[in-house]
Amino acid sequence: MEILKTVHSYLAYVVLVVLIIAVVNALLGYSRDKLFTLEKDFRISLFALILSHLQLVLGLVLYFVSANGLDAILNLGMGGMNSAARLLALEHPLINIVAIILITAGWSRHKKVMEARKKFKAISIFYGLGLLLILSRLPWAQWFA
Repeated sequence: MEILKTVHSYLAYVVLVVLIIAVVNALLGYSRDKLFTLEKDFRISLFALILSHLQLVLGLVLYFVSANGLDAILNLGMGGMNSAARLLALEHPLINIVAIILITAGWSRHKKVMEARKKFKAISIFYGLGLLLILSRLPWAQWFA
């Protein structure tokens, strides 16, 4: 389980970097009215989608096998947890699931439109919102401790 936790922690850095690249790429493509290319734009967005889903799967496994996840809620109850425990057991997983749903919606929406500008707009909005949600519920204290 410790290996899984370490992989989940380090993969988070990669996911954040790739999501930031995807959002910035989409914003630049939208603002500069560029063509949406399969070689670059599609792959960046797809890579961000795949990595974020992989991170979600690892996180869900950790949620069910770690003492900081579902076990903490069952043993301590919602009233028995401090803010750091509540962040790990409830807020972080819930908000990140919503973030991945938004990223997936952005991917689906971009596939339904043919105009490059609309593709970039869908990715920038949905991936951007997902990124903001992820950043809002990271356990920053653990990252920098």
